[in-house]
Amino acid sequence: MRAARVLVVQHEPGTGPGWWGEWLVEAGLLLDVCHAYEESLPSMDHHGLLVLGGAMGPSEDDACPWLPATRALLADAVSAALPTMGICLGAELLAVACGGSVRRGVAGPELGVLGIDLDPAAHTDPVLGALPPRSRVLQWHWEEIDELPAGAVCLASSPAYPHQAFRLGDAAWGVQGHPEVTPAIAVGWGREDSPLLRAAGRRPEELVAELESASDELVDTWRPVAHAFAAVVRAREQAGRPSVA
Repeated sequence: MRAARVLVVQHEPGTGPGWWGEWLVEAGLLLDVCHAYEESLPSMDHHGLLVLGGAMGPSEDDACPWLPATRALLADAVSAALPTMGICLGAELLAVACGGSVRRGVAGPELGVLGIDLDPAAHTDPVLGALPPRSRVLQWHWEEIDELPAGAVCLASSPAYPHQAFRLGDAAWGVQGHPEVTPAIAVGWGREDSPLLRAAGRRPEELVAELESASDELVDTWRPVAHAFAAVVRAREQAGRPSVA
């Protein structure tokens, strides 16, 4: 039986699919990783799309000239009901691509392993419904999605950031946190973001230790979500529905 294939859009060398990629592979998917910062996005001949995070903002097109093409790809994926997951920057790009907006977080950065609460709509969601009502996830972001696109359904929130997760259309999801980040990835981020973290009152080594101590909990929490997303992708492939051209 042919395996379903997911295109992964990666924005920086140190910001790969991490745990999320491992979980999708163990669920039977094949991943094609595009390093968008050094190669053009391929034609979309896949059964799913995963857009990862990055330090840039979703509209920093001058510094990151691949972002317009990524936003266009996300908009096309939503229109085609192609199973899509955006993580942090990926979620922000998804929101902006479909008419929402992103700004610098008015509550300041969210940093650390922090709690989110499911909204009622999440309980029957085919992907985020795999989460318990109160969950934790690694947060490492300065921006916020201040306005969701028209028709989007909010699925999770936190006191400071009301749009922690959302669904757009039938098969596109965005999450503001970083369920994919392993301790090894966090070590690299800590080196790169050290001045910003210290300015926000956090030491990089503290964040890494926080993630390490919560790793078992985070894997138990988010692995079923990745598997649920993989099931949506496999259903797309089994139905023989065409991918985005």
